[in-house]
Amino acid sequence: MARVTSQPNTSSSTARTGKADAVSVSKDSRFSNDFQKWLNTHGYGQYAFAKGNVPAFGGKSAAGEKVTQEPVIFIHGNSDSAAGWKGSIETFSKNGYKPSEMYAMTWGPQDPLQSGQQYHSEKYLEEVRAFIQAVKEYTGAEKVDVVGHSMGVTLARKAIQGGDGFDSQTRQKFDLGKPLTDSVDTFVGIAGANNGLASALFTGDLVPTTNTQDGLHPGSKFLADVNATKHDEGAHVYSMWSNVDELVGVGLAGFTSPIPGQDGQKVFSTFPYGHMGLKNLTGEEQLAMVRDHVVR
Repeated sequence: MARVTSQPNTSSSTARTGKADAVSVSKDSRFSNDFQKWLNTHGYGQYAFAKGNVPAFGGKSAAGEKVTQEPVIFIHGNSDSAAGWKGSIETFSKNGYKPSEMYAMTWGPQDPLQSGQQYHSEKYLEEVRAFIQAVKEYTGAEKVDVVGHSMGVTLARKAIQGGDGFDSQTRQKFDLGKPLTDSVDTFVGIAGANNGLASALFTGDLVPTTNTQDGLHPGSKFLADVNATKHDEGAHVYSMWSNVDELVGVGLAGFTSPIPGQDGQKVFSTFPYGHMGLKNLTGEEQLAMVRDHVVR
């Protein structure tokens, strides 16, 4: 199968030559013109992922392009960006996926110095949920696949589960709506703090990210809520985690990354499969879970 470019604005070269370029993902990657236009004309222009000049990926080269595989949606972690999925997107591309079948947006600031201020806010949850809905609607797919990393795992889980919540910083209640479970075929959670960060036991409510309401504290109400129902992230649920994850940690918080009711997991025990290596170096494992529903 031909490979196509991640810079959809260059798709005219494909039309002229009949040959597609290889996908390349960077901080300069953006949604295709067709997807951007569609977002703005179908009620999604209000969301941050449809605004601004930040890394983004995905979209048809033209409105009539046919999407043949289940679209894969990548949700990054705290202070990362859509460009952080470079390895995964390029791996999927080499295995036949087109830019119209792979999607990533950027949520939150791309600044590690601000990472402690990010939490499972109403804004981020609504944004991730809307992105999942937008991709499904735009592509016309019966179902989509979702791959999350780090805080993107817990954000995506709640976004899919829907229901009510409480924003600790705005002090407002909210309701995300009905579950999107039936819209998701495969959910893959990589290095997620599904049962909290080990370090959060020491910082707690002193830091928004680790707060006990909607943060990553092992005892947070948010995590208790997302873990209350098993296997509601999609038809197939997998986790990927490491014993040498320097950020999520193990020990006081236990093995935190498994997802309740999951169908399988891939566990690493050596470097370079730390917190970021789990995402950056496991494209083939992610592909096997998404496409073949197997753990390699």
